[in-house]
Amino acid sequence: MEEIIQFDKQLLLLVNGSDSSFLDSVVMTLTNAKTWIPLYLSLLYVVIKTNRQWREVLLILAAAGLCVLLAGTVDDTIVKPLVARWRPTHDPQIGSLVDVVDGYRGGSYGFFSAHASNTFSIALFFSLLMRQRVLVVSLVLWSLVNCWTRLYLGVHYPGDITVGLLWGGFVGWLVYRLYCRFTIPSRYERRLTYIPVCVLLLSVVFAMVRAAVVSS
Repeated sequence: MEEIIQFDKQLLLLVNGSDSSFLDSVVMTLTNAKTWIPLYLSLLYVVIKTNRQWREVLLILAAAGLCVLLAGTVDDTIVKPLVARWRPTHDPQIGSLVDVVDGYRGGSYGFFSAHASNTFSIALFFSLLMRQRVLVVSLVLWSLVNCWTRLYLGVHYPGDITVGLLWGGFVGWLVYRLYCRFTIPSRYERRLTYIPVCVLLLSVVFAMVRAAVVSS
């Protein structure tokens, strides 16, 4: 176990940070939950357009909320304080070696990553719900990009990310199975699911444009 922990720390130092102020700014924007509000709204729009009854819409909203509750809230309120594994930025052993961006260090404990578990639970739930290949690939990549930002910023070890993805995937699958017990999922049109994909791409473009302006 000690060898695994040391390997985890060395791997983090290999992928953490860069000398680019432009990339620093991009990452800080992408890791901010507010950046993805348009994506969440676009998913809601697709759900409303596909499900004409408000009962169905509310059921999906409740399922998405349950994903966040089980994937992120349980982690932040129970697992992190219980395990009490230092974030890399707070780790007495390697904290001084971690490349910190704009003084951002996160909270004291980092096991496991709520960014990873939250985003992947949402990605998997909506992938199973809408079942359109382009959307599935886009949402999975979105979650992985969020995971990468946490490594770049040095606020999580790769092990934190891996466990977060595993837990988030289990939560997304479990919530979808529970959702199916209450209703039969609607069939989502491909043309509608392109909307969240476009919004996701535009959010990334926004992050890059913003970084170009800030770093110029």
